Amino acid sequence: EAVLQEFRPAQVGESFGPTWETCWFKVELSIPLAWAGREVHFVWESDGEGMVWRDAQPVQGLTKEGEKTSYILTRSLKESEPHSLTLYVELACNGLFGAGKGSMIAPPDPDRRVTLSKAELVVFNRDVYELLVDLEILLDMAQLLGEENQRSFQALYTANQMINVCDVMDPSTFPAARDLAAAIFSQRNGESQHTIHAVGHCHIDSAWLWPYEETIRKCARSWVTVVHLMENNPDLTFACSQLGLIPVLWQAQQFEWVRSWYPGLYARIQDFVAKGQFIPVGGTWVEMDGNLPSGESMVRQFLQGQRFFQEQFGQICSEFWLPDTFGYSAQLPQLMHGSGIRRFLTQKLSWNLVNSFPHHTFFWEGIDGSQVLTHFPPGDSYGMHGRVEEMLKTVKDNKDKGRVNHSAFLFGFGDGGGGPTQNMLDRMKRMSNTDGLPRVQISTPDQLFSVLEKESSQLCTWVGELFLELHNGTYTTQAQIKKGNRECERILHDVEVLSALAVAQDRVFQYPASQLQRLWRLLLLNQFHDVLPGSCIQLVVEDALQYYTEIRRAGAQLQEEAVQSLCRDLLQPEAWSTQSTLVLNTLPWERTEVISRPGPDGAETLALVTVPSMGYALVQEPSVPPPPVAVRKQEDGSITMENGLIAVCLDTMGHLTSLRLLDSGRESVPDGCYANQFALFDDVPLYWDAWDVMDYHLETRKPVTELLKPLEISLAGGLRGSVRFSLQVGKSSTLTQEIILDAMCPYLRFLTQVEWKEAHKFLKVEFPVQVRSTNATYEIQFGHLQRPTHWNTSWDWARFEVWAHKWLDLSEHGFGVALLNDCKYGASAHRNVLSLSL
Repeated sequence: EAVLQEFRPAQVGESFGPTWETCWFKVELSIPLAWAGREVHFVWESDGEGMVWRDAQPVQGLTKEGEKTSYILTRSLKESEPHSLTLYVELACNGLFGAGKGSMIAPPDPDRRVTLSKAELVVFNRDVYELLVDLEILLDMAQLLGEENQRSFQALYTANQMINVCDVMDPSTFPAARDLAAAIFSQRNGESQHTIHAVGHCHIDSAWLWPYEETIRKCARSWVTVVHLMENNPDLTFACSQLGLIPVLWQAQQFEWVRSWYPGLYARIQDFVAKGQFIPVGGTWVEMDGNLPSGESMVRQFLQGQRFFQEQFGQICSEFWLPDTFGYSAQLPQLMHGSGIRRFLTQKLSWNLVNSFPHHTFFWEGIDGSQVLTHFPPGDSYGMHGRVEEMLKTVKDNKDKGRVNHSAFLFGFGDGGGGPTQNMLDRMKRMSNTDGLPRVQISTPDQLFSVLEKESSQLCTWVGELFLELHNGTYTTQAQIKKGNRECERILHDVEVLSALAVAQDRVFQYPASQLQRLWRLLLLNQFHDVLPGSCIQLVVEDALQYYTEIRRAGAQLQEEAVQSLCRDLLQPEAWSTQSTLVLNTLPWERTEVISRPGPDGAETLALVTVPSMGYALVQEPSVPPPPVAVRKQEDGSITMENGLIAVCLDTMGHLTSLRLLDSGRESVPDGCYANQFALFDDVPLYWDAWDVMDYHLETRKPVTELLKPLEISLAGGLRGSVRFSLQVGKSSTLTQEIILDAMCPYLRFLTQVEWKEAHKFLKVEFPVQVRSTNATYEIQFGHLQRPTHWNTSWDWARFEVWAHKWLDLSEHGFGVALLNDCKYGASAHRNVLSLSL
């Protein structure tokens, strides 16, 4: 398609755009005959991301920020080689890290233009390049090994001799200079020296400072460059964790999207997978957030990921690879075991703001006792450049020295793609076994973990969650994404329950496996670790919300089809009167609840219904009427509600001043305290705006006190009592809440609508309770976790804002209070106050 376009002349210095546009360049080259026998490169520099196409195939990514600005046309020009040829350059008008206006994480500048600063044919002098790499390594050794180490002086004097020997105008002097460097590099280490396992790596965020679509091209640019490097460096290995990403972006079948757009690249990748150089790692569909997805979602991440790797490459992953996620649930070790994985790699806890994590290699134990061998690369990065300084840091900072003598070193440009470079490889070749430096070997994740397993007898064990002491704001940022995730998880659960029941009852019913897989993959894609946390640009948010809309639409249709099959007899016109309503329960316990349904005149009517576990029932009048809900307004404007189980009192501001359990008379709200207290905090983090809420925000607490509409009764009792009020929040926002008490219901419900128009503010709701416990309990995936309610140590107060799923609970012997939610994740429990971040 690009080749068939009309091209106009372009000049170096010209600018192209705007942001996210694509420009194609037709580049006609003519190599001078006088360059016979020389290495010839095509050099291209711009502040956009480019890709060279040759003979209709992608051959090289070009990104100035990723130190890839040339394409090798020939390593030694022969007379038989073509001296004239045509290339195409595809230029994306965005940088490696998007197009932030003023700073990397600012919203994109929609009018940014990229400039073509260089387009040249050049002769590359490899002898000079090799000399420069030699000198770089020697000078780094001289500077970094320290005056107490004789090797630093040997390196310094060798570099000095090289300068003396080398005449830059006389290439015949270069070999003698290189021989001096080779003599130093060939002096070997002792057997006890630490071994660094270097693995090529290219972390590509599925969406972050760029939209999903752009990630497709980032993958192609990065991976074609890696494959090109492999063709010239047979020992290079590359760990790739998100091969499953590309086909789902356009909802295409498995890998058909790659086959149709990059068939040559796809075939080359498969070839290098078979050779053991291009290594699938990770085991999940995308590198998902490690905290917020439900247990079932995490199972599906592993299921879809492992199945994909098995089908495409004939193997499942033995390592879970999640280097850039904002903390790791204590349930993950058990889920890894269930997915055939016993090894885990990350480095994100090196970002802790308060406490330094005490290990780099250890056993991680989950809530059921499952253990996985865990490794954090001691260099604390997944984007190393193969420098001496990084190698020394890897050994020096390793917190498990003496217990193990091997560690990982992930090299290559990352986050926005890019991957390894030839320069990185050439540096590390000189350090493979050089006295004074750690041994450096190109390795694989399996080789690293295999040797760590043999050395593991002395390793320590960490029990429970790997909590990141940073980015606590991602539990709350982008409320619509959080709500969409929770709702869609519930919808897919319900569709599967109802469809399974329909299949069991009706052999004709077709279980919607392919439709469900498509919807699950959309949901799993949105659980990527910069999408579900909300730490992405608005374009990505819009895409994510569209995917949730599609899941809701298609899920509702599948649910309707399953119900029609499952309850066909009950849904016949003659089987029900105008008063009958069919109610389904997709949870695994019997439920008795008040429901709202349309009456004969279209108005909403209430009914009490009991529905069996994973079953359905028609609404019928109960044989014994339940105790009615009594709602009474007091002289001071406060309102009480009571249903025979609990009694509540609310003041005119909507504060909960009393919550009593009637059978015991136990009061839940302490004297003089207000529960359901909304509070506004300043939210001005040090840097990561969408990611962080800092501990000092707690010092800025301001209770919300401006009443717009005082508390009034909206339903006067019977099966349901409810009250309603409205508040002004901050300068421009409003909050309306309905508080509901149903017959036979042991809890109070709060339906809260916020029109949010504040900037750099954080809204929470607080519930002080008359319970004393040193630990609060939080729901996590398929289980729960206890965290302290005190701040005795730095490890305790660093968890001033934590994550939970559907509930948090504060209990003492015989009594407790729980706070439930249907779309929130940020929470805290300090002393006796339960708080939910809205």
